[in-house]
Amino acid sequence: MIKTRLCTMLGITHPIIQGGMAWVATPELVAAVSEAGGLGILGGGNAPPDYVRDQIRETRRRTDKPFGVNIPLFTPYLDDVVQVCIEERVAVVATGAGNPAPVVPPLKEAGIVIIPVVGSVALAKRVERMGVDAIVAEGMESGGHIGDVATLPLIPQVVDAVDIPVIAAGGFADGRGLAAALALGAAGIQMGTRFICTTECIAHHNYKEKIVRANDRATITTGHRLGHPVRAIKNPMTRKFQELEREADISEEELIELGTGKLRLAVEQGDMVNGSVMAGQISGLIHDIVPAQELIERIVSEAEAILNQMPSYVIHQE
Repeated sequence: MIKTRLCTMLGITHPIIQGGMAWVATPELVAAVSEAGGLGILGGGNAPPDYVRDQIRETRRRTDKPFGVNIPLFTPYLDDVVQVCIEERVAVVATGAGNPAPVVPPLKEAGIVIIPVVGSVALAKRVERMGVDAIVAEGMESGGHIGDVATLPLIPQVVDAVDIPVIAAGGFADGRGLAAALALGAAGIQMGTRFICTTECIAHHNYKEKIVRANDRATITTGHRLGHPVRAIKNPMTRKFQELEREADISEEELIELGTGKLRLAVEQGDMVNGSVMAGQISGLIHDIVPAQELIERIVSEAEAILNQMPSYVIHQE
């Protein structure tokens, strides 16, 4: 069994975390991941506090294992959702899309484990000084909102820069990835796209099939002009967005309007033409839709086999 300090910190069996994807990471998936020995994380998105509270309570009805809530720092309900997490005594809060400084003190006082997502060494150092418990270092290979540093160079630099556990994210889908992350010094991995293709995930079947049919060059990034690039699988919607970004007379407001609600359209209605099929570059490595428990067991088994084989690659000369 692979056990890292992340497992001890979170009270989980396997060092695998499920990304808190908006509209995708619902109680069905979150509970299944936690029941399988990983850490499921609810996607808070821009949802109001009552919705988040209901999601927490529904997850708790499905599992008594630890789980978390992802709170994007741009949500207009930030303070209220933080208060809900405190009142509901969630085990973990993950933050993303900004500096978590305003939410760290109340969450720490409540005894909640805080794990922000970072895309740079500078932000990793800053959040460690704030007193967070661990960090998700996410490379630009990931789906959804991305940074500008790739996973392979990012992880070891962040590991060298901080003393708290580092969770590698962006481009992980199998046991080879877990073994590689551990070799880079990470204490575990976070997966988003791979968990979309599980039977418990409520994403529309069209969305899952789009990922399964994807190849290594299936994704595209848009939104660079807005300063918040997003990775999704190529389709008519992303091509239109990319074309409009090149037009000088298009305003930022028009671009924002084009992207608003498109992820939910793909997730809930399965619209592969007008929806935003957010997914990472690892999509080309995903070929099946399986239960979360089967997936986690497969990944851990593969990683254990690889790590056990590693010593055979080293030749000791007398």
